[in-house]
Amino acid sequence: MIETADAEPEYDENAIRFLEALWGDGYLSPGGPDEVDRVIEGLSLKDKTILDIGCGSGGITLHLVERHGAGHATGFDVERPVIETARQRAAARGLSDRANFVQAPPGPLPFTNASFDVVFSKDALLHVPDKDGLFAEIFRVLKPGGVFAASNWMISHDGEPSTDMKAYVAAEGLSFAMASPARYAQAMRRAGFADVSVRDRNPWYREVAREELVRLKGPLYATVAAAVGAAYVDKNIRTWEAMQKVLDSGEHRPTHLRGRKPAG
Repeated sequence: MIETADAEPEYDENAIRFLEALWGDGYLSPGGPDEVDRVIEGLSLKDKTILDIGCGSGGITLHLVERHGAGHATGFDVERPVIETARQRAAARGLSDRANFVQAPPGPLPFTNASFDVVFSKDALLHVPDKDGLFAEIFRVLKPGGVFAASNWMISHDGEPSTDMKAYVAAEGLSFAMASPARYAQAMRRAGFADVSVRDRNPWYREVAREELVRLKGPLYATVAAAVGAAYVDKNIRTWEAMQKVLDSGEHRPTHLRGRKPAG
């Protein structure tokens, strides 16, 4: 999510095809629509304005409109390939009037103050190194009384990563800037958020990732290899094996976050 438009994208067409084969059409992070629904559990999005940070190829943004009745959803990402895919997906579903997609380089969010009722993000904030700056921006674009709800990949601690964690991050080859749930909660409170809550999802994803690895090695292998090449699939199998180690140890901690911008 943090590469500029002029840099080599981290999520190119091969990555999009591979991840969607694993996680569903329009989804570049695990759990598909069911996990999105869990992130926003208890929130009403009906007729609300939503910002989806790190929207990827748009499946989640459109889900928030189609299933949850958002009045208008804006998907934001810094990478051009995923934004172009998202725009095509919205047009194909006849949703271009209720969902738009914005691509801009890293830095301040390209939106005015108090623009959105809800800011959502799914497994994208780990790419942003400056957590305090990130949440100051999220707080700024939320309307008073607005809600931030997200899922994100985190590390269990803020010290030196283990050898296994370093090996996993190297295998991913992505710009991870992982921090602990405590560090995220601290950044949210510093930005002004109230009612900050943190929900550990490691037990869930630990088992889901194990199933994903079985599918990659078995029933999905031939189909995905035909789309992106066997070498690409083999590389990702090695990445999943490295990820499973840090999920099992508890160092890799997928986590839900929730917070509210005070109304006054």
